[in-house]
Amino acid sequence: MKNLGDLVKNNLAVGFMLFALFLGAGNIIFPPLLGQQAGENIVPAMIGFLITGVGLPLLGIVAVAKNGGDLQEVASRIHPWFGVIFTSVVYLSIGPLFAIPRTGAVTYEIGIAPYLSDAQADSWVPLFISSFIYFAISLYLALNPTKLVDRIGKILTPALLIVILLLALKSVITPLGALQEAHGDYMTKAFSKGFVEGYLTMDVLASLVFGIVVVQSIQAKGIIDRTKQVTITIFAGIIAAIGLAFVYVSLSWIGASSPSAIGYFNEGGSVISAASKALYGSGGSIILSLVIILACITTSVGLITANATYFAKIFPKASYKLLVVIFTVFSFFISNFGLAKLIAITLPVLLFIYPIAIVLMFMVMFDKAWNRAPIVYSLALIATAFVSLYDGIQGAGFEIKWYANIVSSLPLHSQSLGWLLPAIVGLVIGWGIHLITKSAKHAK
Repeated sequence: MKNLGDLVKNNLAVGFMLFALFLGAGNIIFPPLLGQQAGENIVPAMIGFLITGVGLPLLGIVAVAKNGGDLQEVASRIHPWFGVIFTSVVYLSIGPLFAIPRTGAVTYEIGIAPYLSDAQADSWVPLFISSFIYFAISLYLALNPTKLVDRIGKILTPALLIVILLLALKSVITPLGALQEAHGDYMTKAFSKGFVEGYLTMDVLASLVFGIVVVQSIQAKGIIDRTKQVTITIFAGIIAAIGLAFVYVSLSWIGASSPSAIGYFNEGGSVISAASKALYGSGGSIILSLVIILACITTSVGLITANATYFAKIFPKASYKLLVVIFTVFSFFISNFGLAKLIAITLPVLLFIYPIAIVLMFMVMFDKAWNRAPIVYSLALIATAFVSLYDGIQGAGFEIKWYANIVSSLPLHSQSLGWLLPAIVGLVIGWGIHLITKSAKHAK
């Protein structure tokens, strides 16, 4: 019984660690806005969101951990250059291009903007000063890695969960208001809209990187058997998934029930900040702001450190400290676009990258069936990229008529899954070529 208890305790520790890795403060801002906009259609919208925001990241962790945990090594099965390029794109996406600047923008939207006058909020100066101070602190901590951030993270994750739990309970016991009519795409295609909104969490991309962290954590406990590692990883992934699902469902409900009390907002940070004030007064809003600001800093430092460490291996002549400075300064400038513009810029890129990551993830799970033949990976991913590239171009506001005619005719395109059938067809053709080539070799 003692051994069983220790096993469960250790597995829970890995699960909570993984949950803390996923729960970036940026994730807090999307469910409340989804809830406000989905209104009466909150259930199908949240189902779509949970698939891409929780289910697929869980599969991503398992897929990468099952194959040793190293994303670059896994992606290199297609081609060594693809391994480097794809892994670099993933790191940059959850790093200085999008996720790190977003932590600075969220800090401003939740911690600073609610306390400014209209005239001050319209000025670029508060955001500039706020992000300058924020990234100066991030830079200092990333250049001087200690256990401080880790210790703060262990305190902040439970604190953030408690704050969300208190908000959720209050919103259920004394609702802010009734559910309102759905807005925009949530009126007619709530599921697919929620599915795509889940991309913005970037958790599928993060899961491909976190796999190595989980594997290393398990190995540090002396567990070297691959089967046991995968079993523990699945258990840890389920714990993290349950935690994320609780957070997302709670926050989306708060957003969905809030319009009649606080009105509508264009950003999720403003929604949760105004809702917390309506539920618990100014004190609730201030506590939420402080916890999220500190959580943002720990997330920022972790991502800066991870990116600098990875790219220092790719570019040995660039020192870790130089890369930390470069990534931090770059993130500072990007964050000054503001949260709304940053999300608008992010979505087209994610519309292109996400389907590729999803298909790669599923193929990694079952690639022993085709002996990891590069041709199978290549054709499936090229077919996926053909469709997802169009989705990205369209998401950026551009239209190419001939391209649109082809892609819009694909099954499930209206559900944002137009890439699914081409991916399957590419996989089948690649598999067929592999079998024919294999047979020809044996015949010789």
